[in-house]
Amino acid sequence: MSKTLALILLFFAMCAYAQKVSQERVTTLLSDLAADSMRGREIGTPENDSAAVYIAREFQRNQLDFCVGTSYLVPFEYKGKVVYNVCGIRKGKSEDFLAFTAHFDHIGVSNKGADTVYNGADDNASGVTAVIGLADYFRNRELDFSQMYIAFNGEEKGMKGSKAIADVPELQRNFGKVRALFNFEMIATVSQFGANTMFMTGDEFSDLDEMLNASAANGLKIHMDPYAKQQLFYRSDNVVFVKKKIIAHSFSTVDMNTATHYHQLSDDVGVVDFANLTSLINNTGATLEKLDSRTFKPTYSERVNFN
Repeated sequence: MSKTLALILLFFAMCAYAQKVSQERVTTLLSDLAADSMRGREIGTPENDSAAVYIAREFQRNQLDFCVGTSYLVPFEYKGKVVYNVCGIRKGKSEDFLAFTAHFDHIGVSNKGADTVYNGADDNASGVTAVIGLADYFRNRELDFSQMYIAFNGEEKGMKGSKAIADVPELQRNFGKVRALFNFEMIATVSQFGANTMFMTGDEFSDLDEMLNASAANGLKIHMDPYAKQQLFYRSDNVVFVKKKIIAHSFSTVDMNTATHYHQLSDDVGVVDFANLTSLINNTGATLEKLDSRTFKPTYSERVNFN
């Protein structure tokens, strides 16, 4: 084989490995997590454990390193049971991290009616799909930043999982190097601002949204929080890391004024716009790929409450 032909084949091989995340892949991930067999992924149930193992296998598929010990599963105790967060890391050129997070638990099952499973497709299989999707996206790309991928457990019971993992001693050094944490919360629908858009909770507290929009790829747009009065910034897992003075915001598409599926049996795959979710994952990845660890340094304003 000639050197020229070998280089051509290598080029096409690299292109194949660096492809975008497909809509088929996104559909499979979310549908698996929101399946009836997962029985609503309530913390403390066997199905919640199964969801954690499923996510861990996807982290393994993406060849992430362990955050702690010899497993992606990071245990903590909940009502006398051992339950799990899921955590993986990938080293970049810089020792500084970007963290991608989402909670994977939901509210379980109902004992009334024919449809008994609270599938939690939007809340929050969509967010976990984004976290795994970004791990897919960066698997064969060299990102400047190192990356931390975390699926939190127990958000629905008072952010139990994020509080537990935030206190793991072995992770404090890495947490101290997190430049920004992106918490994905209910991104299955097209936002009120249109396709390929999300809003960032607590936008008034940092310049993260402005910095992302300055580097936005393929028309991605991060909007201001339209529900500032609802204090969503302080009501999701990101706030646990805000208290550690890490730049940490939640990103969402849900219309809090009109969504009828929130914590309802109707939150199943039928509410999901898979094309838009796929675009959000790929365009978020393309945006983050452009960030330079030497210059990307978002800061909090004096208005944020760290307590």
